[in-house]
Amino acid sequence: MAAAGSVHEHLRSLCPTLSVGVLSADLMRLGDELSLLEDAGVGTIHVDVMDGRFAPVLTVGPAFIKGLRTPLLKDIHLMVHEPSDVIPEYVAAGADIITVHVESAVHIHRVLQRLGQLESTHMPGSQIVRGLALGPATPLEWLTPPLLDQVEMVVLLAVDPGWSGQRFAVSALDRLARVKTIIEAHGRPILTCVDGGITRENIGAVAAAGADMVVAGSAVFAGGDTVENVAALMTALRAG
Repeated sequence: MAAAGSVHEHLRSLCPTLSVGVLSADLMRLGDELSLLEDAGVGTIHVDVMDGRFAPVLTVGPAFIKGLRTPLLKDIHLMVHEPSDVIPEYVAAGADIITVHVESAVHIHRVLQRLGQLESTHMPGSQIVRGLALGPATPLEWLTPPLLDQVEMVVLLAVDPGWSGQRFAVSALDRLARVKTIIEAHGRPILTCVDGGITRENIGAVAAAGADMVVAGSAVFAGGDTVENVAALMTALRAG
């Protein structure tokens, strides 16, 4: 169980919640966009880190994350090959949540153990929240006690990592129900998250399936007013 005042407990207090993908924002006015997210009541921002190897495109690194001047929790999704050696750089850059892919490392258990030894710079004395992500075709049989003992969140992708324009995989809803059953049997307070292809039209179904956190980027920033978009998504998420 996470200690009182930890990142994990703070994140749990926000749920159900959005983690807003900031790479979908207008990066030329990112400071303004972050202020709008704060005003809209968002508690967490999400950054997709891709290395051009595990995922087919290259995005951002620690310097970008360090430059995000915000009190919001920084939720860093590492879509990188063998992430163990780079993890300390992202923690030093201000990550509060770091998610790694079960498919990304030969010894993913060791990666999670290493993460468990690191503290958030945002909340000194608190362990980093460790997320374990599974792609849409990755068997849920990976979620066994040795790995579940080392995580605070399970992230289900509803699209394959790194390719734009994909539609939400409806199978993620059934997978989420199965994950929640696995977590309940395990007995630890592990959060669930769904990432990829989220829209105003499907976020209600994701919420109804029991997601604690939902990652949304384009649905927040593509057209319309950022604050209005956040409000609509959060209303649907909490109604679910």
